[in-house]
Parts: sequence; structure tokens; C-alpha cells
Amino acid sequence: MDLHHVSASLGILHPLCIARGRNAEVWDEEGNRYIDFIGGIGVLNLGHGHPTVVEAVQAQVETLMHSAFNALPHRGYLEVARELDAFVPVAYPLSCMLTNSGAEATENALKVARGATGRQAVIAFDDAFHGRTLAALNLNGKVKPYKSGLGTLPGPVYHLPFPSPDSGVTSDQAMDALTRLFEVEVPADEVACVIVEPVQGEGGFRPLCPRFAQRLRALCDAHGIVLIFDEIQSGFGRTGARFAFPRLGVEPDLLLMGKSMAAGLPLAAVAGKAALMDCLPGGGLGGTYSGNAVACAAARAVMAVMTETQLGRWGSRQEVAIVAAYQRWQASGRFPMLGAMTGIGAMRGIVFEDTESASGAEHLAALLTAAREAGVLLMPSGRRRNVLRLLAPLTTEPEVLDEGLARIEQALETLQP
Repeated sequence: MDLHHVSASLGILHPLCIARGRNAEVWDEEGNRYIDFIGGIGVLNLGHGHPTVVEAVQAQVETLMHSAFNALPHRGYLEVARELDAFVPVAYPLSCMLTNSGAEATENALKVARGATGRQAVIAFDDAFHGRTLAALNLNGKVKPYKSGLGTLPGPVYHLPFPSPDSGVTSDQAMDALTRLFEVEVPADEVACVIVEPVQGEGGFRPLCPRFAQRLRALCDAHGIVLIFDEIQSGFGRTGARFAFPRLGVEPDLLLMGKSMAAGLPLAAVAGKAALMDCLPGGGLGGTYSGNAVACAAARAVMAVMTETQLGRWGSRQEVAIVAAYQRWQASGRFPMLGAMTGIGAMRGIVFEDTESASGAEHLAALLTAAREAGVLLMPSGRRRNVLRLLAPLTTEPEVLDEGLARIEQALETLQP
């Protein structure tokens, strides 16, 4: 694979070039078959080339490929906005802006929060990931590789420990840190928003503590702070439900969506309460490609396919298979580097621990290579890159899912204890 004309800063994970894909299977340019447990980093919850999406996209290409919505509206954008109101489980009428990427949704959410509150400070969390654009970078909860060498980033941004059963941080500890923040670093009446993932993606598939989420919601209400949930990775079916936030028992003021929203076409959104979304002057939100007509057609097909019944069935099937395989691997005693399983539903990670022979990150890096050679594609996550994240399409056929898990086990057997 010739990468001479591609920036080395992209950091390619697997040295191969994919030529075609079908659901959870992909083939490289040399014809080698792989089972895809990366799924475009959470973009392909419906798999490669879902027929309903393909049909919708092909039909749209034949009628209208693009119109810049700010200048000349088109029906696709209007219909996606209307259907999101029914698809997103909040009690209030939803107002939205479509964007090209999750990072762009994050940036616009910051603009909305600032415009609505007249404040600047933002609270984010350790190990968070919200994008690679400049303001989004400062929200991310780790330095390497995203912030290295960039100097001062847009702010002010303050980070709190992320409370989760998988992080070892309790609700009380996180609330104590928030109290300290307001007493020592920044007063509550200068904070525009709090942004948090209901399930961390890059952070290692760790679910937010529901008790903390409820206390955070009450605190934001008391101080006029905008609460933003980032469901760019956990949303659109990844956990086996449309979104992960309902399990927290609270609703956000703004919700960020992306990745699997359009099944592989570039589309994302920031949506929430109209009083917030309408706070900037006309022209304050928008973008040349935002809400592209073909991407909107894909998103409408995705929402039609992702019924609660379908997602529940797919998610349960995948969760059962993954948890059973993990428990079998752990019980065998053959893989001492395997630590805890993280996540909820079908959004699962596996922590790799240090052993005498190697660090957890080194074990996982070796697994990625061995698994690729065995025919399954994997990727890491976590601050130390020692958490395996499993992102097979929800639509993966049971026999293909079982085959992929068996190939992971085959690859684990090659690791040194």
C-alpha cells in the first residue's frame, strides 16, 4: 500500500487497503477476506452496504445530489429534522442543525451554549473524546496524540474524573471534584455547558453512572448550565437501543449525533431545545455541505430500519455472544492479560492488563496484528490504548459473529502470557 502522498500524521492502524464490503465482511485489494469488528469506528452499525440504505442513496443520486441548505433548502434536510424529532426519545420538541461530522456537531454545540448563556467556560471529563477540530480538541480527556505540540487551545475548559462502574470513580467522588472546581477554579455562573458521553467511546466503552447523571442534571438546572450529551459513537443503535442516555433517567439540553447516523455517508447533528438552538442570529449556524441530500436520504433509511424491536433483537444477540465468549476466555485461565469487560449492551470493550512479559497496551497491539493475520480486524481504545473495543455491525449474521469471536480466540492463543 503506497502512502507516500498521505500525511503520516493520520496514523494508519492496519496496513491493508479495503476494496469492498458486505455487512460484517470486507475484502482487501488482494482478495483476502476479513471480519470487520471496527465498523468504520462505529459508523457501520448497519454494516457495509445495507440494502435499504443503498436503495435510498441510489434513488436520491438520480434526483438531487446536493443543495446548500442555508441558500436553497431541500426536502431531505427537512424530513431528517422532522424524523429526528420522533427518533430521539426526549419529551420536548426537537430542533436541530445537520453537520458533516461529529466534531463539527461538537463545535456548533459550543457556539449554541455560549450564545444562549453568554458564558465561556466548559466542563468535560477525563478520557473523553469529542473530535479533532481545534475547540473540540480541548474537550478531549487525554493529551496524546490529539493535543501534543499544539500549545494553547480554545477554552476555558475544565476536566472532571469520569464516574463509572468501569472507571473506579464513584458519583460522590465526581461530585466532590465538581464542588471543588466551583470553589477553586471557576464559579458556576461562568460555566456555559457540561459535555459528557453517556458511554465513553475512545475512553474505553465505559458507561456514565446514572446517579451522577441525575445529580449533574439537577446542578445544571440550578445554575443555568447547558447539559450536552455526546452520543456520536454510542447513539444510533450501538448499545442495542437508539441512544444510551435514557438509561440515565435524564434528558440533555443538547444531543450530539453522528457516525452511524447515515450508515457511512458524512452526516451528523446537534439537536435540542428550540430556545437554545434558536439563540444565534440567522446565519450563525450552517455549512456548505451540511445536510447533503444524499446523506439525508441515507439517514432517513437508517431511522426506518432502526426500530426499537430490531435494535433490541440485534443488540441482545450480539451482547449474549460477546459476553459468553469473554467469559469462556477468562474461565480457561489461558489468557492472564485479559482484564475486565467494559460497556453495556452490545457496546463492549475488554481491558488488557500488564503481565510480566508485556504491558496491556503491548498485549493488545500484538493481538491486533495476530487477529488481522487470522482474518478479523480490531482496534484499541482507552487512555493507554489497552482496551479492545468491539464494533461489529449490529446486523452481523450469527455465524459470522461466532466466526469472528473464534478468530479472536485463535489470535489470543498466540500471545505470550
